[in-house]
Amino acid sequence: MDKPAQIALLIDADNATAARIDVILGELSRLGETNVRRAYGNWTKSGLKAWQEVLHENAIRPVQQFDLSKGKNASDIALAVDAVHILHTQRPDAFALVSSDADFTPLVMHLREHGAHVYGFGDAKTPAPFQSACTRFLVLDRLSSASGQADAGPTASDEPAPAAKRTTRARKATAAPTTVAKAPGTAATRSARKTAEDAVPAAPPPRATRAQLRGDRKLVALLRRAVEGAADDSGWARVGTVGNHISNQSSFDPRNYGYAKLSKLLEATDLFDIRDVGGPGMAVRDRRTSTNGTSTPNP
Repeated sequence: MDKPAQIALLIDADNATAARIDVILGELSRLGETNVRRAYGNWTKSGLKAWQEVLHENAIRPVQQFDLSKGKNASDIALAVDAVHILHTQRPDAFALVSSDADFTPLVMHLREHGAHVYGFGDAKTPAPFQSACTRFLVLDRLSSASGQADAGPTASDEPAPAAKRTTRARKATAAPTTVAKAPGTAATRSARKTAEDAVPAAPPPRATRAQLRGDRKLVALLRRAVEGAADDSGWARVGTVGNHISNQSSFDPRNYGYAKLSKLLEATDLFDIRDVGGPGMAVRDRRTSTNGTSTPNP
């Protein structure tokens, strides 16, 4: 029996939400065995309370790092140093970095240069350099919860709440001690805000529409290049092979666009002819290419 891939999970607790840890571990369980689990932060801060509540039940070792200089986050350096040490001593097959901080981009590149896969987990606003550097980057709010269902939350089709209810919700969401509200730039405010974010998982954004998908030039170019590279002489490419082409050149994951599978996203773009839908031999072909191999105008 083949040994499962060994994964080192390193969490930037100062720059990630604890509410999605079950989703992260669930995703990693499909990729291999997460035998190294560490979370970095200054655990004396009240803003990390949400993380403290999930560390032990998920066998995550907290790594204490005091803020040695005001306004500086020393946890990032500690995480990076440990990652390089783990790389050259334990030699895991992959790393999982939980953060939305682009400062980790050089670290990701170093790990990949030494043969390790890097799976990034962060929010949708994570800078593109960090996302692109990863083997695969997953937007946490796009992933399903541990139950396999998306977190409860409003969708594009939901009716707007009555004005009175919206006002009440807004008051509850923004309620904070008077002393905190008067100093929006203080550490207390940031701590209170982070605690609130960790306590309630964000609702997943609605699935990208056909217009949004086709308007994303980078995505369209990536899909078309992958289909072209995987196509046979007649222009048809198996979806599985298309996925392999994409994973070899990009950190793309269809769930970041709200689609569980690549096949569903390809269908949604309406840019490709599709055959054997839902079957193991499902294949796609660029709609610009006719059956005789000549090109037709862009849709």
